[in-house]
Amino acid sequence: MSVHLIKLKRFSRAAATIALAAALAGCVTPGGLHTTGKQLDASSLQSGQSLVGVPLSPTAWPTQDWWVGFGDPQLSSLIEEALRNNPSLTVAEARARQAQAVAASVDAARMPQAELDAGFQGARLSEKDPLYPSYVLGSFAWGKSLTAGFSWDLDLWGGKRAAWEAALGRSRAAEVDARAARIQLSVNVARAYVNLGYAFAEQDVAARELDRSTKALALTRRLVAGGLGTPQQQFLADSQAASAEQQKVQADRAIDAARSALSVLLGEGPDRGLSIARPQLTNTDRLTLPENVQVDLIGRRADLVAARWQVEAASKNIKAARTQFLPNISLSAMAGFVALGGSTNLFQLPARTYEVAPALSLPIFDGGRLRANLAGADAVYDEAVAHYNGVLIHAVNDVADLVSALTSVRAQIALEKRAQQDAQKSYDDAMSAYKGGISGQLTPLVSRQQLLLTDQRLAALESQQADLSIRLIDALGGGYGAQDAAKR
Repeated sequence: MSVHLIKLKRFSRAAATIALAAALAGCVTPGGLHTTGKQLDASSLQSGQSLVGVPLSPTAWPTQDWWVGFGDPQLSSLIEEALRNNPSLTVAEARARQAQAVAASVDAARMPQAELDAGFQGARLSEKDPLYPSYVLGSFAWGKSLTAGFSWDLDLWGGKRAAWEAALGRSRAAEVDARAARIQLSVNVARAYVNLGYAFAEQDVAARELDRSTKALALTRRLVAGGLGTPQQQFLADSQAASAEQQKVQADRAIDAARSALSVLLGEGPDRGLSIARPQLTNTDRLTLPENVQVDLIGRRADLVAARWQVEAASKNIKAARTQFLPNISLSAMAGFVALGGSTNLFQLPARTYEVAPALSLPIFDGGRLRANLAGADAVYDEAVAHYNGVLIHAVNDVADLVSALTSVRAQIALEKRAQQDAQKSYDDAMSAYKGGISGQLTPLVSRQQLLLTDQRLAALESQQADLSIRLIDALGGGYGAQDAAKR
């Protein structure tokens, strides 16, 4: 080998090295792109002062069938019926299956691919076609082929795995959302059921008030007719009777509306609600919290768990986007038989064909596409973190606010019961005075009106207490994660 040839080869290697270095130096890079979101630590959300004095118990977390604790078999059967029939659950479960299918598709894309193709077609070949042998040119000929292909895009940097893990995270978030939909449906049924119970209580008070005002009107008319009353008193009594009748009609309508709302939640027609009897709820006063509520809440509320999965998926998307800046190797190969002519044997050695095609790809100039893709992934991550932080803040404050509301309603119920007792005593004294001939018949009727008002306010407060108890159960996760916690 001549000295000039040796120098030429050394120069070629040096030139190739310089060219590769220049190419690498000119490649697009992710420099300067990063995320800014930071997940909140649940323990940093102080709630000790807001929850001071609230009884704590490790068993205070809701169970999966928390509604059984209200002691009303009809409520349990209604929730179970809704969980079987409500269309919204089908929608949530279908979305979860879609997310699972997407994750499976992304997983399949990172695996080696193999395929088998067979073809048989006939055509008249041009006499000027340079691609085929002369003995078939200008005539009709059959072409036959049988080939097997193989391809594999090597995941050198784990980008495809990261993309699959991101899709898997979104799939798990969708599964959690489907479970959250079941919890929300059970909560909505229970709250609608409480509203139905309140409508019945309002109907009772309205019926008693209508009876009272009707009797007061009749008595006032007799007094006016006997010259012992004024027309103004009769007008006032008539106005009260009309208002009482209107309230009775309104209470009847409230029952129909509550039953209709339950029919919708049950996934049934309006006639289904007509068969729902008056609620008989017990044990509606629940004001015991679990220990370390703000920390353990992360694994007990479905919306928080789903938000965490979305953050995890977004972080994997960032990793997948960063690997796009790196060189990648792909392998592909093909082997088979191709023959032309109807009488030509396809399976013969001269008909064999094969191809091997390893490839190296490295992005150099792309107009900013990869950086824009990574910037978008960073933004999605920051959004997911902000969403998680917002859900966590809302969850902790929601629990504290509901505890405060329940404490207030408890105090109001105690005071209203005292007012009710006083109103009952006033009514009893008025009745005793009337029976003893000390006062007229109108006095106990007026006293009874005050008693009915306390009954009405007490019914509203007790309904509010039941609704707040259900909302607190929902705020504590509604039984999500109860089985997992029991296994620990």
